[in-house]
Amino acid sequence: MEPITTYKERCRRCYSCVRTCPVKAIKVDQGFAQIIYDRCIGCGKCLACPQNAKVVVDRMVRTQELLASGAPVVAVLGCSFPAYFHSITPGQLVSGLKSLGFLEVHEGAYGARIISGGYQEALTKSRQALISSHCPTVVDLIERHFPKLLPNLVGVVSPMIAMGRFIKGVLGQETKVVYVSSCIAAKFEVQSAESAGAIDVVLTYQEIEKLFKSRGINPAAQSEANFDGISPGVGRLFSLTGGAMKVFGIEADFLDTDVISAEGESHTIDIIRDLAAGTIAPAYVDLRFCDGGCVDGPARDRQLNHFFKRKLIVGHNKKTDSCEPARHYRSTALLPDLERAYADRSLKLPSPGKDDVKRILHSTNKFTQGDELNCRACGYNTCREHAVAVSQGLADIEMCLPHNMQQIEEDRGRLMQRYELVRRELDRQMGDDPIVGDDPGIQEVLELIRQVGPTPTTVLIRGETGTGKELTARAIQRLSLRNDKPLVTVNCTTITDSLLESELFGHKKGSFTGAVADKKGLFEAADGGTIFMDEIGDITPKLQAELLRLLDLGEVRPVGGTKAKKVDVRLIAATNRDLELGIREGWFREDLYYRLNVFNIVLPPLRERLDSIPLLAQHFLEKARKKLNKNIVGIEERAVKAMQQYGWPGNIREMQNIIERSSVLAKDGIIRLENLPTIFASTYERCVDNEVGRRRVSFKAERELHVSRTEKNIIARYLEETGGNVAKAARLANIPRRSFYRLLGKYGIEVAR
Repeated sequence: MEPITTYKERCRRCYSCVRTCPVKAIKVDQGFAQIIYDRCIGCGKCLACPQNAKVVVDRMVRTQELLASGAPVVAVLGCSFPAYFHSITPGQLVSGLKSLGFLEVHEGAYGARIISGGYQEALTKSRQALISSHCPTVVDLIERHFPKLLPNLVGVVSPMIAMGRFIKGVLGQETKVVYVSSCIAAKFEVQSAESAGAIDVVLTYQEIEKLFKSRGINPAAQSEANFDGISPGVGRLFSLTGGAMKVFGIEADFLDTDVISAEGESHTIDIIRDLAAGTIAPAYVDLRFCDGGCVDGPARDRQLNHFFKRKLIVGHNKKTDSCEPARHYRSTALLPDLERAYADRSLKLPSPGKDDVKRILHSTNKFTQGDELNCRACGYNTCREHAVAVSQGLADIEMCLPHNMQQIEEDRGRLMQRYELVRRELDRQMGDDPIVGDDPGIQEVLELIRQVGPTPTTVLIRGETGTGKELTARAIQRLSLRNDKPLVTVNCTTITDSLLESELFGHKKGSFTGAVADKKGLFEAADGGTIFMDEIGDITPKLQAELLRLLDLGEVRPVGGTKAKKVDVRLIAATNRDLELGIREGWFREDLYYRLNVFNIVLPPLRERLDSIPLLAQHFLEKARKKLNKNIVGIEERAVKAMQQYGWPGNIREMQNIIERSSVLAKDGIIRLENLPTIFASTYERCVDNEVGRRRVSFKAERELHVSRTEKNIIARYLEETGGNVAKAARLANIPRRSFYRLLGKYGIEVAR
């Protein structure tokens, strides 16, 4: 199991981990940043992710398993522990760890004393520049990124590995050793083949604190206990700046350039680069990757400054020795094997050619050197570094922020153009779609719209289905002072009751199954504008209560929320139901009815607007001509008269659909009676009968009328007898088939194909 894991769902494309990683051991693929462990040096810089997408893998469970296994388990505290557990004494910490079940507790600083002899011997024999190997991050940096310097690494294990081998050499290999420190790289180190078996688990100081809390142990309430093992002495200073030199017995001279001691990412990498380039050749280089040394490792206490932590460690060193070696440590002179071998672990990445880099730069609109902003938003120092990483498969082109901003601006321009075109088209359609008619009923409606439009008054539009209620609402919106704000339309019958409340008022995350995020409701989206609620008579009593609250207080409360939000919305409602009957039967609230019925507009059905049918027919004909891109010049008078005799149960909407259908069927540019549905032929006959009844006609005209009816009935009977087969019906009537088809068209008789 890798020591650091990445939560994909938390990654937010901030590229903070790429920016902070000193060796760019992060691969970004489709916006998801993951660690390339073959390049990782375990410095822990990526753990500073602002979204906590990268975290240290918790090893508490493994530790608890070891403690419960029955095998002897020993805890070893890293040199910097006094700077973290500063609120308790070292003796209380030892007592607390033993309460967890640890057999012994050692100071890891003794490991520094163990390896000091190996360093002194290496410095005596070596004829080349030596690089310290006690920092696992430095070792990984050289093995994975500067393998040329492998011969320069001191062939001695780290203090942690030395402690593990020492304890297991005394107590036996069945003993389990848990090392506790601020170092994340130590978690990587124990997984390497060279260090395998020395340390069983590495924990951070935070993980030990969690272990105390999970077991209900308060070390501050514990009595003090002594450390086991041998006193580390000056080894307690190992974690401080210059502490390693003191432990190894290396005298530091201010003017000495043969011995270098450095800490921090920038100093460490610069020195290693200079060593690899051969620009410097000191006798010994002591390096620690973390800024401030081991005291300021990744798992440090971030509330304390470096100098206060240094004071705590120095103070611990000055105290009376609290180690009381057990008999098996007093009598032993055994030292563990300290030798360490190194291997080239570098990951060979393909080197892109100049043309590859240029192509990638061009894809992000970087054609000249001036286009390369080197803003580092992608996490790389220069645009060319980013281009190389893209070529190597480590980065995405989309990581370039200036390119993205340019793309967004271009997309925004295109969207604005499209929006403007759509808006103009909608305005044109709405402008071409006025309320048409010259009958008294519709003229009264238009006058009411002109009166109520400029006011903020709530309007209730009533009328049968298809009479133009939404068209009326849009006309009111155009005349209102809110015409520059949105008109949000919602049909209360097209959304289920369970979702309509969420749609209107919004919801909070987790308020119901499927609510994966907060959602703004339509009332909030229409703030400052107008909302049109069609078929308001169909909403549930619960929604009626919420709507009444909105009208009374001007507030909406999201589903699952406790805090109400103020909104300024004008409500236009419409219904085809009898709300007064609803009040009597109990399915509609009376108080809501009076809040809605402030200003009432009743739309007359089309059957009461016979005088406007010719105008409406011509209006819908113009719309059909544009929609179908077909040259339709007019409607014959017979068809118009038939329309005036029809009952129009679907009102305006039905008429628009019939005109469009008839326009499709029209062959010579004129909508004829035969192009209308067959029912209109019957209505036309009634029209003719009415005219015959109203005025005196000639014998010839009246005879032609009755002959036509008889002929139509005969044709229909032949078709019925032959099951709709036109050829058989023509033979039965003893007339040519083409003549039979002409009669079918004349009388508007449709035959199923």
